[in-house]
Amino acid sequence: MPAEYVYRVSAWWTSGRTGLAKCDAAPNAIHFSEDPELGGLEGRWTPEQLLLCSLAGSFTTTFQEVARSAKFDYTDLEVEVEATVRRNKLGNNLSEIMIRPRLTVHDEDEYEAGLGLLRRTKSLCLISRAITAPQTLEPKVEAVKLPPGGWQEDSVLKLGV
Repeated sequence: MPAEYVYRVSAWWTSGRTGLAKCDAAPNAIHFSEDPELGGLEGRWTPEQLLLCSLAGSFTTTFQEVARSAKFDYTDLEVEVEATVRRNKLGNNLSEIMIRPRLTVHDEDEYEAGLGLLRRTKSLCLISRAITAPQTLEPKVEAVKLPPGGWQEDSVLKLGV
């Protein structure tokens, strides 16, 4: 594995209230705009949402690698990221980012190990480490416990931190 990678994305303002972003590695461009509340177009990604998408995607792929290295088998991982933007004298700033991973494991005995791996992921995640805004991790682990008769609606035990 190389010691250095280079990523490149191009973005340009096309006309009016919209722009495009693309990279050589993906066939489709991303249409973006300002937030509709600021005069942007509905139905377009905002740069803020793209940043949060990058964080959620990086956290997810980092967890997959951390879990694989630990030989930790899990059922599902969903990562929700939420940011608060506040206006100050210098403009708008991200004042807080909440990272809410929800991990589903096979059995509640894996609860603590899953929480530990989620916390480790937070410390290793490249995008999380690159963002200087305060970040809070709110991990949640759900254990899927199959009864002897098989899957039933009430078979999911929800465990929080």
